Amino acid sequence: MAYPPLIGNSQGVYKIHIVGNSGAGKTTLAAELSSILRVPYYPLDTLFWNPGWKTTPTDEFLSKIEAILQDNEAKGWIIDGNYDAKGASIVDEYATDIIWLNPPLVLYFPRLIWRTFLRLIGLHPPCSPGCQESIRECLFSSDSIIWFCLSSHWKNIKRNEERMGNYGLGVGVKEHKMRRIGGWGAELKAWLIAVRDTVKGR
Repeated sequence: MAYPPLIGNSQGVYKIHIVGNSGAGKTTLAAELSSILRVPYYPLDTLFWNPGWKTTPTDEFLSKIEAILQDNEAKGWIIDGNYDAKGASIVDEYATDIIWLNPPLVLYFPRLIWRTFLRLIGLHPPCSPGCQESIRECLFSSDSIIWFCLSSHWKNIKRNEERMGNYGLGVGVKEHKMRRIGGWGAELKAWLIAVRDTVKGR
């Protein structure tokens, strides 16, 4: 069975959750979809991290998410990020579409290193305002984003395969609204073209 590039709801509203490992391209895709669909997007990083890498308490974090879901109920939204351990999997329940970015590690890991370098020299915005990265944190800390990316790759795949078991198109036991986009970029490019064509045809 062929599925449209985005499912949406019966009113033609799209509520999209983009998941995948750090560096996989979630925020880049979220920004592009936001422009195409003309709906706001919200990175979970900016909701969780406060200036100085201070974390938001879980109940406050979830309250922020719930406010976004309620405030944008009629027009739709795009949320990127994981944070399942902090309760953010609630986004899946309200999403009309879950997009899992799963490119090969050898493709996106160099991009992550380049992005980290640009952040270090101030040419790329931090993951959240006021959360500047340092060489020590990037290279010599157990919280290094580089190490996190490497150590989370297979964990992320396992977690999202389980998510596919619930929501995967044609395979989910709850709903059919999650798709995996992998490969070296051609699949994502073709999917975005299909999204644009769908929007033009509305």
